[in-house]
Amino acid sequence: MNLPNKITLSRVFMVPVFVFLLLYPKFGSINKWIVLAIFCIASATDALDGYIARKYKMVTNFGKFVDPLADKLLVCSALICLTHLNQLPCWFVVVVIAREFVVSGIRLIAMDNKIVIAASYWGKAKTIFQMCLIIVVLANLEGKNFKIIELSLLWLTFSLTIISMLDYLWKNRECFNQTK
Repeated sequence: MNLPNKITLSRVFMVPVFVFLLLYPKFGSINKWIVLAIFCIASATDALDGYIARKYKMVTNFGKFVDPLADKLLVCSALICLTHLNQLPCWFVVVVIAREFVVSGIRLIAMDNKIVIAASYWGKAKTIFQMCLIIVVLANLEGKNFKIIELSLLWLTFSLTIISMLDYLWKNRECFNQTK
């Protein structure tokens, strides 16, 4: 259990705190900013763990597997909660979660064939834009310009979600033809 893996696991442990505070505000008007801060810190750990792992040659199969799962847990939890709070459309969240199931399925098939699939650049871009969208929605800033930014991020994130899924399917198509 090296430092990058511990940072990844810290992101997992932040999720229940984030969800609880988002759905059950306990601190009045400051709650929004606490929730936003927790999400931003959890999102930042995604970049930090990867940076440390690559820079200090601490990349592990555990990290390659758990890091994307920690991202999925954080992002999907936030998206589901924001849908529940009527801040994001349900169709969007269903597409994002469906993509996560498809990619996780590909990873499981690959793992069964002793292949570890690292995150792709499309997948990383998708995650970054998902996190940016969630931050903008959580900030819930008023004004026409912020709504345009939010809508633009939603459609860009949707596009990256589809592109990254197709990229994983195409690049890993050989996994479907392999046998144990």
